[in-house]
Amino acid sequence: MSRNRSLILVGVVASSLALASCAGAEPGSAPSSGESSCESTGPAPLGNEAVSIEHALGTTEVPADISRVASVGWGNQDVALALGVAPVGSDDQTWSMTGDDDLGLYDWSLDAYDELCAPEPAVFDTTDGVDFEAVAATAPDVILAGYSGLTEDEYATLSEIAPTVAYPDIPWYTPWRDAIRIDAEALGMADAGEQLVDDLDQRIAEATEPITSFEGKTAAFFYVNPTDLSTISIYATGDSRTAFLGDLGFDFPQLALETSEGGGFYADIAAENADQLADVDVFVMYGDDSLVTAMQEHPLWGTLDAVKNGAVVVAGSGDAFSGSLTPTALSIPWMIDDYVTLLDDAAQKAE
Repeated sequence: MSRNRSLILVGVVASSLALASCAGAEPGSAPSSGESSCESTGPAPLGNEAVSIEHALGTTEVPADISRVASVGWGNQDVALALGVAPVGSDDQTWSMTGDDDLGLYDWSLDAYDELCAPEPAVFDTTDGVDFEAVAATAPDVILAGYSGLTEDEYATLSEIAPTVAYPDIPWYTPWRDAIRIDAEALGMADAGEQLVDDLDQRIAEATEPITSFEGKTAAFFYVNPTDLSTISIYATGDSRTAFLGDLGFDFPQLALETSEGGGFYADIAAENADQLADVDVFVMYGDDSLVTAMQEHPLWGTLDAVKNGAVVVAGSGDAFSGSLTPTALSIPWMIDDYVTLLDDAAQKAE
């Protein structure tokens, strides 16, 4: 499954190992996009010890004293950035349903580069898969791919460029906590990675603590083509977007659970089978309010209580917020308050 198919269908932690630091920056402070007075510097050795990491595609030996880090896949650059390490290259993280967006990173990643006073990375085009030449041009010492869809051939080719650490189990199915852990281990920062997971869990707990509307409600993430409502797709509970709704306190509808149990990433539901989604209390999907209106006016989707009541969160299409809902080490703190507010509004409509 390609990254685009998977993504469309499917606080920086203080560290003495940071590649660069901003003058006057508070340790552990959140990244900011304001003007910085600090001077940008290049990568410096991390001082890491050599590590051996097992993953789904083999065992990778990462040497000591690496300095140049590249990332492919989704969100792996954010793990490094959150640990104070600025990758020299990253896969394109932006996407557009029209396919006409420029290559780039989202706000939270760019803010972290600013905070670290590091130059922005080379961005690899993912249109035709892994851009091996662009990756090689960054001369990395290690390649992070803890959340990715690398094939065995792609992994083998990348490994000729630099030690490459792939996903722990299933392509495009790495939970955000596991992505942090395996990428942090590749950087020789396993303990800092565990602390980052704990910090993010605490941030989620703080954001959801005052919310009562999620309790006993089901929610799932959907892909809906606004030009063709004959079929919509529900993401399985193993997909990080639906899984994150569970992190926030929602239960999962039966079809999302069954799809994961069957090893699927998503399931297509024809409009004539709309009743299969009758147990969904809150819909989350890419798009805007016009899509909600279209579904409400549809003779079949409009019969669902969640749709009738407007218990729907629309996440945009290709902007930063829509991208942030595939959670990463940096997108979670960036979006959590706004996302919880939108979900709370939708969940109250389901009561």
